[in-house]
Amino acid sequence: MGNWFFNLSVPWMALVIFLASYLVAGSVGFVVAALAVNERAKGFKAVSPGILPPLGILFALLVGFIAVEVWGNFAKAKTAVETEASALRAVVLLAGAFPDKRTSIYALVNRHIDESVNKEWPEMTRQRVTLATLPTALIEALHDTLALTPADDSQRVAQSEMVKELHTALDARRQRISISQSSLGTVKWIGILLQGLCTLVAFAIVHSDNRLARGISLTLCATGIALSVLLIAAYSHPFTSVGPELLKQVIPSEAPFAG
Repeated sequence: MGNWFFNLSVPWMALVIFLASYLVAGSVGFVVAALAVNERAKGFKAVSPGILPPLGILFALLVGFIAVEVWGNFAKAKTAVETEASALRAVVLLAGAFPDKRTSIYALVNRHIDESVNKEWPEMTRQRVTLATLPTALIEALHDTLALTPADDSQRVAQSEMVKELHTALDARRQRISISQSSLGTVKWIGILLQGLCTLVAFAIVHSDNRLARGISLTLCATGIALSVLLIAAYSHPFTSVGPELLKQVIPSEAPFAG
């Protein structure tokens, strides 16, 4: 699946998935009905309905295992953004202990947030950001903090804590960029879609002699498959759902956000 699909809003993504699911289900039903004649009809009728529960359970297990991975990455993405925002907020508060330098620290924090929101986030949703891209504003803020000359114990403590929080922010940024690269492999997508197709075919064959039962069964099965795929696809690229709102809330009042 291309990035265009994962960058769709949830309503549009749901529309595409459900339409595709119903189209496939309808095609399966049509093909099976066309083939269910003469000796093939007897063969189809001989297929036991007992095949349906194992296929459904296997599909559910595949969905469950994949969903755990996808939602786990989503939770990690939220944690990384929260950690980065919290660390940057602490830097802003601690910078107040240095009246002569706080404005420059505020400006650097503001610049980092501006670059994260307007440059990194759009690229993260497309999985194009790598760790080779350095956070120059944070690195500069760290260098400036290390170069501070504390005048008393309170400033020494503030400087030490600022260095610690800047390292935390840098690490959290590395985490979110690393997580933005995560996605479901092609094999996993093929596995879940192929298992869903097998389940649809089984329903169609079992009810090949009853048009109404076949239609109802395929519709319900296709709806379940589409919903499962939607729940996975909507969170498979974490930063299409996790936004930079928390980072925007950190913006120092003395350095208004340009974006």
